[in-house]
Amino acid sequence: MSMLRQGPAAIRMIALPSTLACALLATAPQAAAQASAGVANPANWPAAKSPSAITDRATERAIDRLIRKMTLEQKVGQVIQGDISAMTPADLQRYPLGSILAGGNSGPFGDERSDAAKWLKMVQEYRTASLKAGLGIPILFGVDAVHGHSNVPGATIFPHNIGLGAARDPDLIRRIGEATAEEIAATGIEWTFAPTLAVPQDVRWGRTYEGYSSDPKVIAAYSPVMVEALQGRLGALQKLPANKVAASAKHFLADGGTTGGKDQGDAQISEEELVRVHAAGYAPAIDAGALTVMASFSTWNGVKNHGNRSLLTDVLKKRMGFEGLIVGDWNGHGQIPGCTPTDCAAAINAGLDLYMAPDSWKALFDNTLKQARDGTIPMARLNDAVRRNLRVKFKLGLMGAKPVIRGNPAMLGADKHLEVAREAVAKSLVLLKNEGSVLPIRPGANVLVTGPGADSMAMQAGGWTITWQGTDTAPADFPKGRTIGRAIVEAVTDAGGKAQIAAAPGADKPDVAVVVFGEQPYAEFQGDLSHLMFQPTSGELELIKSLKDKGVPVVAVFLSGRPMFVGKAMNLVDAFVAAWQPGSQGQGVADVLVAGRDGKPKRDFTGTLSFDWPQDARAPMIDPLFKVGHGLSYAKPAKVGPVNEDPRVDIGTALSETTYIRAGRVLEPWRLGLDSVVTTRTVDVSAQEDGRQFTWDGKGAFALDGPPIDVQRQMGGGYVLRLDLRLDARGNGPVSASFGGVALDISTLLPAAGATGMVRIPLTCFATHGAQMAAIGQPLRLGADKGMVMSIRNAVIEGVGEAIPCPPLSK
Repeated sequence: MSMLRQGPAAIRMIALPSTLACALLATAPQAAAQASAGVANPANWPAAKSPSAITDRATERAIDRLIRKMTLEQKVGQVIQGDISAMTPADLQRYPLGSILAGGNSGPFGDERSDAAKWLKMVQEYRTASLKAGLGIPILFGVDAVHGHSNVPGATIFPHNIGLGAARDPDLIRRIGEATAEEIAATGIEWTFAPTLAVPQDVRWGRTYEGYSSDPKVIAAYSPVMVEALQGRLGALQKLPANKVAASAKHFLADGGTTGGKDQGDAQISEEELVRVHAAGYAPAIDAGALTVMASFSTWNGVKNHGNRSLLTDVLKKRMGFEGLIVGDWNGHGQIPGCTPTDCAAAINAGLDLYMAPDSWKALFDNTLKQARDGTIPMARLNDAVRRNLRVKFKLGLMGAKPVIRGNPAMLGADKHLEVAREAVAKSLVLLKNEGSVLPIRPGANVLVTGPGADSMAMQAGGWTITWQGTDTAPADFPKGRTIGRAIVEAVTDAGGKAQIAAAPGADKPDVAVVVFGEQPYAEFQGDLSHLMFQPTSGELELIKSLKDKGVPVVAVFLSGRPMFVGKAMNLVDAFVAAWQPGSQGQGVADVLVAGRDGKPKRDFTGTLSFDWPQDARAPMIDPLFKVGHGLSYAKPAKVGPVNEDPRVDIGTALSETTYIRAGRVLEPWRLGLDSVVTTRTVDVSAQEDGRQFTWDGKGAFALDGPPIDVQRQMGGGYVLRLDLRLDARGNGPVSASFGGVALDISTLLPAAGATGMVRIPLTCFATHGAQMAAIGQPLRLGADKGMVMSIRNAVIEGVGEAIPCPPLSK
């Protein structure tokens, strides 16, 4: 049984599926040996329930008739999915693909900020083109709507899953799923790659915020509720209505259990742990009728999940009775040993039903067709994959003379959805400290709201918002939303006080300051960490200390995708609120923090930690400061004494694989080396001393050196070396950037003299010319000639998910 808190007092009991609770665990030496090699024993897993709500005889007969009519080309097309950034509707006449996706950085007609009407128009163009091809089988359109329909401006953006786990409220999950389905369907799309059913065990993982909790009972309770909310309750002969969409339980399996919290890493765990912890959400999701499951990039005991037949076929399809389709992740099939993104029979033979091949689909189509012709892919396996794709399309109402038509742009950002999001924000907040009853902020108070997150929609929405990484999300993207700072100012003013968002106090000393700070946005392994230390980049601790020195009580609102070690900040402030990544409706924060004219806030704190909170920076977490389930409230206050401020790890030697220069500072363990003709100093670019200026008095270079790092994971999905810089003066000769010893000419990529800009170089450009991506000891060497003056703010690896041409080799 699982007990989840709903509201401040009620306790809701939720039974786990009996099949999961009664899963038998193998003890035979042979079974243990198989598990150690990444081979599952189906007897250890929960068995299928029956009857199924996905299949029915009439539909299966209709599918039989279609398969008999299909050409081999049409069958191969059904098992391949391309991205809108790499194909056009016209391509479907030559390549009859069965599915289309819009990835994290893909927008209609090349515009990431297209409105709902443009999204609908784009989807209809692809669908119309697909109906004209071959047998007129429509495409299946998928999108990453992981916390609302987050690719679309004006949508309702809910808290990321880590906050929803803190809410402990399955009914809230139901209403969020229903609202999200309505908004996805509003743009004509019928499939979301959600919910994430990961059970993160090491919060260094960059996708921790996509998991509801480290506690598998929470995931097991939430998963069927979210699946049913997105899809509706399925019946054997029932099609999904126009305001419902297909769910995708992901990522199968143990993406949250990898060693070291490495994204796309290896879960080196027993089969017992795999079933008990990481599979907890899947049996309930399948029982609820999940139409799709997404395979994980990651590995279990050395075997890539995309190619693990024992998991995909023997366990998921046969033992657990999953009858929908298994979709791959972004070119994930290409990571199977012996495969490439354009050539991988092993994935479909292992049980994959739909290749996600965003930019590799054309060559993959040709190779898969060849492999189907020569028998490398058995016809029975191909037909089964086609059947599963068609089965989902029938269930969605896409097939037949009277298809279900989705598309009502007016539902995007509907007021009723915004109210659910505001409630979710309030319920997700966790109070960790409140000394002197500084909270709630009293009516009539003079309030300063400050910090880098005070007016940042990007920080409060996090990754997977408008763009993949979410770094450039702005308040204008969500006109019905509120940043946290603006929401607090409105609430304080309504209560008879005065408030402002400012960098520092003015002449009028505030009664209280709210400092909003935390992590910058990230997605996937861009957010992987080597330790749990929060490292401020905007002088947050100095700001808090200066306020305290002036006698101003301070409330910290901490925005993050995971619990982090913040010992110094927690000791400095009077109140500390873990706000996670709350999304577009910052009013939910103000509802709890600010009292109305009657002296009472609209809501008390009801959220409790969904993950342990660390008392130092060591990871995996050794001794939590606060355990899962901890949380204070106005009704139940408690005093928190001084906490540990020692990270207990050597932060200076913590390896940074993807960030080399940040805000002008060279990060450990990287060391800056200068040729004798190059000098350097700190300068202001967009903030105080946030850049490092390099001046060339002759032909030479500066370089960053350190211990070799493995960046092979970053070779897929459009990862680049990004330099944020200001070109202060143009030198005489060409400019080169080297990565792993391969130098490319970036002269034409630089901004004009006196201007700031961004240089992005795909990592594949370096690899093509011989850079050994498994052992990069010099991630940056920048060469120029006399007269060059350049100020660099950041040098990082980041994922952009778009095609960027390679610069030429440096001569």
